[in-house]
Amino acid sequence: MKRIILTAVTIFLLIPVFLFSQNARQFYKAGLNFKASNNHKDAIEQFSKAIELNPDYVDAYVERAYSYEINDQVNLAFEDYKRALVFETKSEEIYYNAARVCYNTGKYKQALDYVNKAIDLRKKYLEAYQLQTNIFLKLDKLEDAQLASQKALALKDNDLNHFLAGQVAEQMNNLNLAEEEYVKAIIKNRKYVEAYVALADLRIKLNKLDQAINDCNSAIRLDQNYTDAYLTRSKAYIKKLDYPHAIDDVSRTILLKPNNKQLYFIRGNYYQEFTQHQNAISDYTKVIMLDDKASEAYYKRAFSYEQTGNFKAAKKDYQTLTKLSEYDVVAKKLMDSADERLFELNREESSPEIAITEPLPYDYDVLKVPRNKSEITLKGKIFDESDIKALKINNIATPFLKNDDKFEFSAGVDVSKVDLISISAVDVYDNMKNVTYVIERTEIDPPKIAILAPYASDNGEIYLENNDPTVYVEGKIADESPIKSIFINDVSASFKLDETNPLFTATINVSNKDKFSVRATDIYGNETEKDFMLNREGISLLENNPMGKTWVVFIENSIYESFPSLDGPSKDVTLMRSALARYDIHKIIHKKDLTKKDMERFFSIELRDLIRTNRVEALLVWYAGHGKFINETGYWIPVDAKRDDEFTYFNISALRASLQSYSNIVTHVLVITDACESGPTFYQAMREIPKVRDCADWEATRLKSSQVFSSAGYELAIDNSQFTRTFANTLANNPNTCIPIESIVSKVTTAVTKNNQQKPKFGKITGLEDEDGTFFFISKN
Repeated sequence: MKRIILTAVTIFLLIPVFLFSQNARQFYKAGLNFKASNNHKDAIEQFSKAIELNPDYVDAYVERAYSYEINDQVNLAFEDYKRALVFETKSEEIYYNAARVCYNTGKYKQALDYVNKAIDLRKKYLEAYQLQTNIFLKLDKLEDAQLASQKALALKDNDLNHFLAGQVAEQMNNLNLAEEEYVKAIIKNRKYVEAYVALADLRIKLNKLDQAINDCNSAIRLDQNYTDAYLTRSKAYIKKLDYPHAIDDVSRTILLKPNNKQLYFIRGNYYQEFTQHQNAISDYTKVIMLDDKASEAYYKRAFSYEQTGNFKAAKKDYQTLTKLSEYDVVAKKLMDSADERLFELNREESSPEIAITEPLPYDYDVLKVPRNKSEITLKGKIFDESDIKALKINNIATPFLKNDDKFEFSAGVDVSKVDLISISAVDVYDNMKNVTYVIERTEIDPPKIAILAPYASDNGEIYLENNDPTVYVEGKIADESPIKSIFINDVSASFKLDETNPLFTATINVSNKDKFSVRATDIYGNETEKDFMLNREGISLLENNPMGKTWVVFIENSIYESFPSLDGPSKDVTLMRSALARYDIHKIIHKKDLTKKDMERFFSIELRDLIRTNRVEALLVWYAGHGKFINETGYWIPVDAKRDDEFTYFNISALRASLQSYSNIVTHVLVITDACESGPTFYQAMREIPKVRDCADWEATRLKSSQVFSSAGYELAIDNSQFTRTFANTLANNPNTCIPIESIVSKVTTAVTKNNQQKPKFGKITGLEDEDGTFFFISKN
């Protein structure tokens, strides 16, 4: 009973194995059927199912490997052969197949290991010796290849073994023996196409060209589509310098293989050798279209471009080759030659151009250097079609850097004992340029800084008009040299670099600050830094002054060249400034000893710009100095005026013209001249002193006024002016919060008349808009 039970259990356990084995064999047979009908895709699927059910199914691995090979899946085929050898270690055929797959994929050392094992298992394995011969040839083990070939011949004297013996002999450079072996192979097999072609190729090496052509003809008669035969025959024709026939043969191969880039490359080479460069260019272009990294095609095409005179295209190809050389081994080998060709193609005869950028040359060949400098930094650029090979400054080698399409240099140059700086630049084609600059010692004076807006007093004090956190600053730099930089509180100001004595502007933050600094540097390193104090005391006064922002301009001419010099103007101005101290005057400008040119420039340009920039609303111009009244016209005498030369005098009608240019900004203009009568061309005299205006009269302060008050003498100025003294005393002793000009005119006129002097003239300036307003002096209190 126990025996019966055990037998039943054993049968029960073996049933699944039997069933699985049956199913695996069924899938295997199905795979064989698909394989027989060349349906390798389905065959692989069936063999795979068989292997899933039976993982050690050796035959299934072998058959699937074969189908993988047919499907060009050689790596998977090799894995299957290798897996089969795990379960079947004594199969020489599996070792042979594994070796064959390795050989076909370039794994020659691995292939050798497998083929040796196949031969170990079967000593007379002909196919293995034939494969071993080919493997040794690939590994360049020629003596081993010869021995393997001899063993194959010993096993069988046939066409293939003689062919292999010929290949070994040819690689060992035993060309005569190789010829004999190829002939024997052909004798054994008169239809052996490969042998005919191999023999023809060998005979080309032996210079048996006609025989080589006949051998190729024999191969072509056997197979008209065998491209190697045409290519080999073309090589024989080339050696015979028969380029047309050679090109025809390659063209036939191209018809058979129209997308083979190597064939176009070969024909392109033939065309190039035959000096048909346009055809060569077409074929190389086709190669590049099929493979844009074909470095040899770029190199060859560039050469043909050169021969046709298309140097631009040639350069482009050489440059492409340069880029490819980073990744392409062939391109790297061609680079030296390509560089040489590119170098020659770029050859030019133009000399480099040298431009000095710092310090900027003056009159092309002069460098201005400060007198106190023993060394300067010389900066410049070199422009050239080619690379620069060398740069020297005063015969000292100087480094330089390439930046885009130019070369730049910066060098310290010792100028302590030289009067010239010589610069020479040489490019890679030995084109040379020498330039020489004369050193001219320059000034060492620092720039002068003037603030135009907001206007700064002579002591550098600026009265702010409001409590805004920022202030727009406008100024001007005066210097003999160009300005390199301007900073206001470390903020770079805007200015024109190429402008002499430039204007500059900047908006700066003045919150919680009582001053700002301006730093200006010229191109020679001369530097000035000036502080400007911020005065906010006048903000409230300006807000309470009905006249608005009020400026006073004093013109004090004392020291004359041709006229007697005066002490009086200086005393008069001092007296007036003292009197005005208690009045709300926002700015006082004091100009001394002006020439005619100075006066014209000041009134027509400088004062105009200051008034426009600072939005001045009330302007008093006071002249103290010599005057003249000629032909009903008043003149102020500049310090450089000549006696009896009216042309050298300053016509106050010119002052009127200047005042007209800023009449749209200024509401009140008052001109006071303690020199001579202004004349009817300048003003309209009033028959009597007008009534005194009241400070509370808003029309008097809001409406425009253009007034002039002048002494009436025809002689030169005196040092003790009753006119000025009374004017100043009237202001100083005024008990009211303001005083109109009419009140002052009345008192001055009375005092001057009592002193037996001519009556001063008061009136409106001709040509300037006047709306019957008047000029008030507003007390600070």
